[in-house]
Amino acid sequence: MRLQITHETVYDYSPAVETAQHMVYLTPMHCSTQQLLSHRLIVNPQPTQISVMRDVFGNTRNFFSLQVAHRELCVVAVSEVLTQSRPLPDSELVWEHAREGFRYRAGAAFDAANEFVFASPMVPRQGEFAQYARPSFAPGTGLLAAATDLMHRIYREFAYESQSTEVSTPALQALTQRKGVCQDFAHIFVACLRSLGLAARYVSGYLLTEPAPGTVKLKGSDASHAWASVYVPDLPEQQRWVHFDPTNDRVGWYGPGEDYVLLACGRDFSDVSPMRGVIHGGASHTLTVGVTVEPVPTVTAHLGQTQSQTQSQSLGQSAVPGQSQYQDSGQSQTAIAFLPRRST
Repeated sequence: MRLQITHETVYDYSPAVETAQHMVYLTPMHCSTQQLLSHRLIVNPQPTQISVMRDVFGNTRNFFSLQVAHRELCVVAVSEVLTQSRPLPDSELVWEHAREGFRYRAGAAFDAANEFVFASPMVPRQGEFAQYARPSFAPGTGLLAAATDLMHRIYREFAYESQSTEVSTPALQALTQRKGVCQDFAHIFVACLRSLGLAARYVSGYLLTEPAPGTVKLKGSDASHAWASVYVPDLPEQQRWVHFDPTNDRVGWYGPGEDYVLLACGRDFSDVSPMRGVIHGGASHTLTVGVTVEPVPTVTAHLGQTQSQTQSQSLGQSAVPGQSQYQDSGQSQTAIAFLPRRST
């Protein structure tokens, strides 16, 4: 499936921002099931400095700085990708055996997936997550079967409610209240796996959606999406991450489906926030985010019933007077939802 993604972020500041440094994760991955055909990052005002690099997880990270006073910042990422889906791999690996592989043994070969077993800033390892996961992870159950059952349960037992949580809402709170958005469900899923000693990571990206019957899809009416992936160590090397989307109850190899676009992966949302930075000035601001995911006209798209996330912006004050630190959730606070919803 050939897809074009336009992700526009606009900040209106009052008073003007004097200087700023920003870091963005808006470049889709290039991997075996997703080919990045083109990508453009347009920044206005023009940055004084801009650079591109790979982070420790292999994601593409852009950094830019602004040394001119500005009341508005506009960042537009336009990408085109070619996606494909693959059937689920065959693996009968029992989940306890997978867990044993992560236990420390002197002289054992290092597996980079080990870092996805431990707690991270937004995904703690707590008994409540292990307790919730246990019915799916009965002794002797295959890892893929257990993770799939956990995904089904989150999909059935949690209510998808936009604006019911914020970017900073703890995963344990979302577990307790049994409602949230895709970021919460991904964090809960990852926390359940890690609390059992298994490796799981957070994945950010996009999802092709369809408008409600009788309506036309509006430009910018989509939103960023999030799901999780689980490490299955008995699969061939470089093919060991299987993706699970508990928001939409979908699972797939290298991605939940060809209508998904992989953007970045990390320990949790804090590693792959679409945009974050430090600004000097701009005591107050208004954020507008618009995302459009659409098939390239020459390609016939398969549209599935989906859900996406809408969340509020999280803004925290730093210890430096006159400076603010922020993380952009990638969601518009005023986005109009034209997406089919499941019954909850």
